[in-house]
Amino acid sequence: MLHAFIIEDEPRARKNFISLLEKNFPDFEIVGSAGSVKESVEWLTAHPTDADVVFMDVELSDGTCFDILSRVDLQPLVVMTTAYDNYAVKAFEVNSVDYLLKPVSVEDLHRAVGRVRERLEAKEGSQQQNLERLARQLLGGQTVVAHKEKFIVTLNNRIVPVSTRDIAFFYTEAKSTYLVTHQAVCHVLDESLDTVEQQLDPQRFFRISRSCIVSEDAIESVSKMLGGRMQVSVADALKSFTDLTVSRSRANAFLAWLGK
Repeated sequence: MLHAFIIEDEPRARKNFISLLEKNFPDFEIVGSAGSVKESVEWLTAHPTDADVVFMDVELSDGTCFDILSRVDLQPLVVMTTAYDNYAVKAFEVNSVDYLLKPVSVEDLHRAVGRVRERLEAKEGSQQQNLERLARQLLGGQTVVAHKEKFIVTLNNRIVPVSTRDIAFFYTEAKSTYLVTHQAVCHVLDESLDTVEQQLDPQRFFRISRSCIVSEDAIESVSKMLGGRMQVSVADALKSFTDLTVSRSRANAFLAWLGK
C-alpha cells in the first residue's frame, strides 16, 4: 500500500484528483490533503513519514509549493501539478519526480506513478544493502542470514510447519493472504503480503506484483505480454490459484533477478 498526501487549493479539483487516483490505483491510500501553504507545512511537519508521495499544486491561495519545500525537509517523493508549464524547470531543480499539466490525464498519471514506484523500490533496495553492509561490518565480515525458513499454518485443528522450500508462491485476495505449496495445497496466513515479503530470502522469492510473491523453484517459463508486463508459467496444478503476471514496474528487476 502506498500513501499519498494531496495539496490542491480548489476543493473541486482536489476531489476530482483524489477520485482519479483512487479509481486507477487501488493500492494507494490518501492519508490527508491540504489547500494552502500553511496547512501543508503544518501537516507535513506533524506527519513527516506518513506519506510516500505528495501530489502538490504549484500555485496555492497563500503562495506556491516552493514555499512549502523551503520550510519543510520533505521526506516523501514529490509530483507537481499545475495549469501552467512555466514552472517545469524549477520543479525538476527541486527533484520533483514528475510534472503534470492540468487537466491531468490518466496516461500522464500512470507515468508519474510508475516513476514514483521505481524511486521507492530503488530506495528500499539501497536501504537493504546498507543494512546488510553494516551487519557484515559489525560481525567482522560475516554474512547475516535472517530469512524465514518455515511458516506455521493451521490444518484441521493441527499446527503444521511449512518449509519455504515447499512453497510455490504467496498471494492476496479479498484482504487475505494465502500460501500455496508445490503440491497445490493452499493455506491461509495471518500476516500481510508486505510482512511476508520482508521475511523471505530475496534470492529465492520475488514479488512480481502488489498481490503475488513467487518462488524461483515454481517458475517453468516466462512470456512477454503487451504493455511491458510478463506472464509466469507454473505447473498445471498451480495455475488456478491466482494471476501470475509480472507488473510493468517490476519487469526489469524481475528479469535481473532471474538472471542472477
